[in-house]
Amino acid sequence: MKQATQVEQAALVPLSRPRPLVPGDRVTVVAPSGPVVPERLDAGLDILRAWDLDPVLAPHVRDRDPRLGYLAGDDAARARDFQDAWCDPGTAAVMCARGGYGAQRMLDLLDWDALAAAGPKTFVGFSDVTVLHEAFALRLGLGTLYGPVAAGVAFVKDEPTQRHLRHTLFEPARARVLTSPTAAPLVPGRAQGVTVGGCLAMLASEIGAPRSRSTLRGGILILEDVGERPYQLDRMLTQLLRSGLLDGVAGIALGSWRDCGPYDDVRAVLLDRLGPLGVPVVEELGFGHGDSSLTVPLGVPAVLDADAGTLTLS
Repeated sequence: MKQATQVEQAALVPLSRPRPLVPGDRVTVVAPSGPVVPERLDAGLDILRAWDLDPVLAPHVRDRDPRLGYLAGDDAARARDFQDAWCDPGTAAVMCARGGYGAQRMLDLLDWDALAAAGPKTFVGFSDVTVLHEAFALRLGLGTLYGPVAAGVAFVKDEPTQRHLRHTLFEPARARVLTSPTAAPLVPGRAQGVTVGGCLAMLASEIGAPRSRSTLRGGILILEDVGERPYQLDRMLTQLLRSGLLDGVAGIALGSWRDCGPYDDVRAVLLDRLGPLGVPVVEELGFGHGDSSLTVPLGVPAVLDADAGTLTLS
């Protein structure tokens, strides 16, 4: 039996949002997780400059931890970079250089009172960065962007990925309807709610952590992942279900499942685990770890139309 406190929690509410960016705004690039590929980072900075933004690198973005090579510098350095970037009054947006792993390790090293005092800014990233999106929502009440990273392959090489992020940053009204040529109903129907979510593995790993959610009631949950076999996806989805996190979720939008095995096998797991919830589910909406990727604002009221294959933001 699920705990009453989980069942009775209020539904998700829309979060506050920063202003759109304008030409000349400073974007500070940070690496809260894994180390970057230098050439891709340089290419990403060139794209931001071409948008008339002023990209600045945090001091430790190009670092690699000498002991744990999967981290971009040690935890304290990554946390200091992030906090200094956010608290810099001249910075309008903070963009992650990549995902990977490591954001959880620095999460509790941040001074959240100082971050709150710095005011709302635009924050962009995906994958491992999911834990930071959740922290901003829960601790600051701030909506963020689940979107490309500065040194990511899709951002550097794919023009539609670049265009959608640019519209979302500068002219969000032009990026209200999210869809893709492959979007289709896994479970038909239409639902309204507030966007939330990100990488499945990170959402599962945060269950039970301090200041984490116990329910996504009223949420339009976005889910995607990379490099997880079907049985691993099953395990993580089952964990979400057993924890009560998905009780009352309004609808689900699924993104990419790159390197997770044959999609028919992945799809069978998704349908088996999510279908019994009885809520609309759209698959292959086009965000996440694909060659081309949409930017999904989090904390925004939205309508999910699984039959039409669309997620429309208010």
